[in-house]
Amino acid sequence: MASSVLGPTACGRMPLMASDEAGNNGEWRDASGPYAQYTREDWTAMAPRVPMTVDQGILDALRGLGDPISLQEVAEVYLPLTRLLSLYEQHTGELFRSTNEFLGQRSRRTPFVIGVAGSVAVGKSTTARLLQALLSRWPAHPRVELITTDGFLHPNAELQRRGLMNRKGFPESYDRRALQRFVMDVKSGRSEVSAPVYSHLVYDIVPDELVVVRSPDILIVEGLNVLQPARVRQDGTTGLSVNDFFDFSVYVDASDADIKKWYMQRFMSLRETAFRDPRSYFRRYAELTDEQAVHLAGDIWDTINGPNLARNIRPTRSRATAILRKGENHEVKWVRIRKV
Repeated sequence: MASSVLGPTACGRMPLMASDEAGNNGEWRDASGPYAQYTREDWTAMAPRVPMTVDQGILDALRGLGDPISLQEVAEVYLPLTRLLSLYEQHTGELFRSTNEFLGQRSRRTPFVIGVAGSVAVGKSTTARLLQALLSRWPAHPRVELITTDGFLHPNAELQRRGLMNRKGFPESYDRRALQRFVMDVKSGRSEVSAPVYSHLVYDIVPDELVVVRSPDILIVEGLNVLQPARVRQDGTTGLSVNDFFDFSVYVDASDADIKKWYMQRFMSLRETAFRDPRSYFRRYAELTDEQAVHLAGDIWDTINGPNLARNIRPTRSRATAILRKGENHEVKWVRIRKV
C-alpha cells in the first residue's frame, strides 16, 4: 500500500502569530523573517476587483474528493493569488525581454512554471486544477498546461525490484532525472515534450501512453515532492533540482491531525466508489468492514503517508513562494508570501 493512494503587511498590521507543530525555529514568528503572513481577511482585501471567471459547474468538476471548496473560497483566496501570479508573470516577462536586449538575442520567451506541493489528501490537486482554470481565463487567454508527478513514479515492477512498493510517493520512488529533464525541456522552450501517464485505477504507469505538452505559456507541476532540493553527490557537490526551474511555487499546508482525518475520510469514500471497480488495484479493500477499513487507513497513514509528510514533504515548505494554511474544514485560514 502506498501514499499515492490516495514584516508589516501592506495593511499596516504585524504578521499574524500562528503556532505550527512542525518545528519552525522561529521562521514563521519573526517579522524580519522570509515570509509576510496575512489573515484571510487581509489577503482577500489584496485584490477586491479581480473578476470571478469560474462558476459552480466548473468548480464541481475541479474539486477533489472530500474537498468542499466553495466559490466564496475561490473569490477570497485563489483570485487574489492569481492576481499575484499575474504580477510575477508580468515581471518575469519584462526581465526576459531586458535580458534578451542586453545579450542581443531574439529568442522566444519560455514558459512560466508554477510548482504546487503538499501532502497526500491536503487538496493540492484541487489547488493545481483551480489555478489552471483561473489562469487560462486571464484576458490574454494563455495556454496553461498541468502535469502531475505521478507519471514519473517508477513502474511497479521497478519499485518491487528495488524493494520500494511500500515507499511509493517517497522521493526515491520517482524517476527524478526524467522529471527534471521534462521540466527543463519545457522551460527551455522545446515545442513538444512528453511525459508518462499514471493510472490511479491500476496503480501503475500505463505502458506506451504519453501526455504531450506543446509550448504552453504557463506550466503547473503538481506533486508531493516538487520542492525537494537537489541530492548531494558522493563528492559533496549538488546538481539541479526540479524547483530550480520554477518561477513561483505554492505549498498547501494543514495540521497533521486534519490531513490524517481527510485521508481517512477519502479512503472510506473510495472504498464505496473507485475501489469497487473490478479493474481497481484496490478492489480487495471494497469488501472490508468499516472497522477493518478504518484500521487499515490509519495504519497506512501512520506507517507511510505520515512519515513521508514529516521527513520529506513538510521540510520543503520553506522553499515555497506562497503557503496556504488550511483549517479543519479545508478552508484557508491564512496565507504566507515570501518577501521579494
